[in-house]
Amino acid sequence: MQSSQQTTPDETARPAPPRPLRRLLAWAFGLLVAYIAFTVVLRFAHDLSHLVSSQVGFLLVPNLLVTFEEASAGDGFPRITAWLKERLGAPEHQDLDDILHFLVDELLDDVFPILEQIATRLDSLEEAVLRDPKPKLLSKAFAYRSNIRAVRSTVWPLRHQVRMLLRQHQPLLGPDAEGGFRDMGEIVEMLFENCELLRHQCDSITQAYAASVGNRMNQVMKTLTILTSIFAPLTFIGGIYGMNFDTMPELHWRYGYLYALLLMLVIALVQAYWLWRRGWFQDWTLPR
Repeated sequence: MQSSQQTTPDETARPAPPRPLRRLLAWAFGLLVAYIAFTVVLRFAHDLSHLVSSQVGFLLVPNLLVTFEEASAGDGFPRITAWLKERLGAPEHQDLDDILHFLVDELLDDVFPILEQIATRLDSLEEAVLRDPKPKLLSKAFAYRSNIRAVRSTVWPLRHQVRMLLRQHQPLLGPDAEGGFRDMGEIVEMLFENCELLRHQCDSITQAYAASVGNRMNQVMKTLTILTSIFAPLTFIGGIYGMNFDTMPELHWRYGYLYALLLMLVIALVQAYWLWRRGWFQDWTLPR
């Protein structure tokens, strides 16, 4: 069978366009665009227990690098801005990939002091919890834990974005910038490990608080046990000599009252000495 459609010699000579042309054009356009977006600008609002973040994005195209900042207060990149002002008027402006790397690296460098300040506060908080556990200390531990979780959830997605950027083999990225982004992945993993260590420290502070409160409760119960063990025999003696029977050997003793008081005092002193030798009073005798 022959087709009813007739082809002209011009159509036969002209090759048909490739089918995945759109995908090829999209891929070629992707090679010329490098985009990174993440929320990594972190700062403390009022104190170290209130951490806020803002959105930042970078768009790299040939001969142009665009940065986006959410509610930027002043200059968000002071070090790279000062470096660019020093190079103002220099002929070498083609290294935008290095500038992109420097911008992201500056944002990551700002995270390390935040984690160091949180670590210092956590050390002081842990000592305070062991010395004098209070509910407000536990609230601070939970606040720091929330901040650490925010840092971790903010920084960790950058690792995936950097990997995707390197897998695309962007021609806009030179060898120096590409190597810098590879090192940046290790820095992100280091930050993530530091966040994990600080999170475990928050957990240990919570456990230390529970242990300290439990020890306080044990001290209270120990005090009540000491008082009960001392006054139990005294109550027994008072109960015996407080009975109103007609026939009692000690009922008509002249010094019976003094004898009963001395007996109670001796028993109380002997019990207190025995408990002290057993170490029940060590928490009160140790210097604070």
